[in-house]
Amino acid sequence: MADKILKAKRKQFIESVTQETVDGLLDELLEKRVLNQGEMEGIQHKNRTVMDKARDLCDHVSRKGPKASQIFITYICNEDCYLAESLELQSETKEEHKKEGGTLPGLSGSLKLCSLEKIQKENPSEIYPVMNTSRLALIICNIEFQHLSRRVGADVDLREMKLLLEDLGYSVKEKINLTAREMVKEVKEFAACKEHTTADSTFLVFMSHGIQEGICGITYSNEVADILKFDTIFQMMNTSQCPSLKDKPKVIIIQACRGEKEGVVLLSDSVKDSEKEFLADAIFEDDGIKKAHIEKDFIAFYSSTPDSVSWRHPVRGSRFIESLIKHMRDYAWSCDLEDIFRKVRFSFEQPESRLQMPTTERLTLTKRFYLFQGH
Repeated sequence: MADKILKAKRKQFIESVTQETVDGLLDELLEKRVLNQGEMEGIQHKNRTVMDKARDLCDHVSRKGPKASQIFITYICNEDCYLAESLELQSETKEEHKKEGGTLPGLSGSLKLCSLEKIQKENPSEIYPVMNTSRLALIICNIEFQHLSRRVGADVDLREMKLLLEDLGYSVKEKINLTAREMVKEVKEFAACKEHTTADSTFLVFMSHGIQEGICGITYSNEVADILKFDTIFQMMNTSQCPSLKDKPKVIIIQACRGEKEGVVLLSDSVKDSEKEFLADAIFEDDGIKKAHIEKDFIAFYSSTPDSVSWRHPVRGSRFIESLIKHMRDYAWSCDLEDIFRKVRFSFEQPESRLQMPTTERLTLTKRFYLFQGH
């Protein structure tokens, strides 16, 4: 239960929390009626230190039981990702909820999963089959660069995306801070994994700085064209190079700028200088004589349109990844993947979100792809 987690983390919370987070917690707990005005004013007394306030706040909430404690924990996970990571609240709550048969509250809410019975009325021939075996997913996230700015907030994207894919039944291979050559190596090795033979689908997620031509490796600069071209990803995962995933959905998620437009409020994942083509040795020869389609069953979801930047908040993470995870959690139980992606695009129609427009490209899915529970 959440109150047990809170009690176990009490000492570390008191020693680690900031005044800003304490103030935010007090406002949240007052609004949710966990604390009354008198309790809040008593904790906030001006002569008390941050540690004193934190100690009193933690004790007040834990005494009020699991629901109050869960509101407390959820606020920290949403608003202070560094404290949540330090306290290991995500992993603690996940294990606790597994024991209780519940769902995991986190940055993007609880994952609602689809059952086979939900769509039995649909034509089975128009739905990708589901196999009762393990699935694999690959996440490559570049955060620290030699010559470019640190992607502050990207650790939130990495953590939340990994949790989402694990909740969807994928075993996640996570790679951080790679050059373009290292990214090519990892994708090639991933494509060769024997587990794909019995899997029903896969996800590949790339998060980094980017330019129009592709994804930046960690050594990218004006002098070093450290770029993984978008086309190379598809070539490494196509029917010729990854036959184990023939006729199976291959979902490519890319959080990176695709142009040079600058902004001023949030952090941009753009790189200003376009460079010459790179990694010619990673381009595979076409094999057009095969009877199978060389590129089929792909869907790529980019964080922005060509020539445009993507936006990232230093605390909440990337706007695109945040919206994608939220909509996956909210609609995976009822919608196929293409429809979920459409809902994500629609969310960027709202006035407060009109900074970029996610784009679905190289769509060669021939059937509906549902994310079934327990598969």
